[in-house]
Amino acid sequence: MNRLPELHGEHLWLRELRVTDLAPFERIQTHRLLTRYLGVDRMDARQAQDAFAQHLAQPYTHPRRKHTMAVCPPGQDTMVGTMGLLIEEYGRNAMLTSLVLLPDAPVSGHGHEAGRLLMAYGFGPLGLHRIWAGHRADHTRMEHVMLAAGLHPEATLRQLFHTQGHWHDVTTYAALAPEWAAQATCAERAILQGAPPDSRTGTASAPVLGERAGAR
Repeated sequence: MNRLPELHGEHLWLRELRVTDLAPFERIQTHRLLTRYLGVDRMDARQAQDAFAQHLAQPYTHPRRKHTMAVCPPGQDTMVGTMGLLIEEYGRNAMLTSLVLLPDAPVSGHGHEAGRLLMAYGFGPLGLHRIWAGHRADHTRMEHVMLAAGLHPEATLRQLFHTQGHWHDVTTYAALAPEWAAQATCAERAILQGAPPDSRTGTASAPVLGERAGAR
């Protein structure tokens, strides 16, 4: 089995999906508004259940390329959203995917932190060099999320995917390992270094590295 460890941030944490997460996962994938800007069309209940089973199987694949994580509030084990990392088959590249938070999620406004946690793990233990992400060009609110995650604008990919009967342009962003690591927080640097979680706090522990190089 190839499971990711729990990744703890200031306002949320990530963990592997569990069978008990089916209800919130199905709610996300069948929700008309939550799926509006995704790269796949809204699913019906059966399609969502099939997709969930595929996600649960990810830790059993070798090599593992897909990592779909549950987003949870601090101190709670309830899934309130998803965040994913898709490792590409060439080079040392990956794409952030599937950032969705339920409307009533107590972590709303901190979705970028989910991306940062996965980026820290990707640039650290997974040894990635470049991580990119994108959003539909007409979903302008996502620009703030991308920038807060430490991603830099790159390009607009014309008519990249087809949903809801239309082709959509996608605005892309990317970060490189050395540049991103230089502005990581202390907790993110601990994940970069592969430090194990502190059993007392649930966060990664590491030697003191001094003041953070940059703020989110």
